Amino acid sequence: MEVAAVSRIGKLPIPVPAGVTVTITGTEVSVKGPKGTLSVPHAGRVEVKQEGSNLMVRRFDDSRSSRAYHGLYQRLIGNCVKGVTTGFKKELEIQGVGYRAALAGKDLNLSLGYSHPMIYKAPAGITFEVPKPTTIIISGADKQSVGQVAAEIRAVRPVEPYQGKGVRYVGEHVIRKAGKSAKK
Repeated sequence: MEVAAVSRIGKLPIPVPAGVTVTITGTEVSVKGPKGTLSVPHAGRVEVKQEGSNLMVRRFDDSRSSRAYHGLYQRLIGNCVKGVTTGFKKELEIQGVGYRAALAGKDLNLSLGYSHPMIYKAPAGITFEVPKPTTIIISGADKQSVGQVAAEIRAVRPVEPYQGKGVRYVGEHVIRKAGKSAKK
C-alpha cells in the first residue's frame, strides 16, 4: 500500500497581513496591498481557500503533476502577498575603472566601458536607486520582474574572470583565473 506524500511546502498556510485583500476566482488569485496589485493564474490546478487570516492551497488528487503544482502555487501566492506588503529588492555592484551608474529620471544610465552609455528603461512597477555610483538597488512588488531586471542589467557587462571587472550581485563570488604566465 502506497502512502500519499504531502508537500511540505504546499501544506503551509500563507498568512495574510492586515491591509491586504485577497480575491479568489475560479482560476486566479488576486492580492492587493499597499505596494500594488498582483495576481497568480492557477488555471484550476489547485484549490485556494481563505480560512480566517490565512490562505490554504490544496490539490485535487495525488497525481504527479498535482503534487508538483501544489508547492509551486503555494510559493507563487506567498510571493504575491509578500510583494504587495514589503516588496522585493536585488542589489548589484559594479567593479572596474570608470564603470559607474547614474539615474536619469526613472531610467538607469550605465557607463560600463563601451563607446556609448547604456540606458536601461525602468519597466512598470520597478524602481532604481543608486546610493553610490558603483551600487544599484532594484526594487518592486513582483519577485520575478525584479530578478529579471537584475539579470538583464548584469548581462550588459558580465563579470570577466581575469580582472573581475563587470556587474555582479552583491556578495557574488567570482572564480578568478590566472592570466598568461611569462616564458622563462
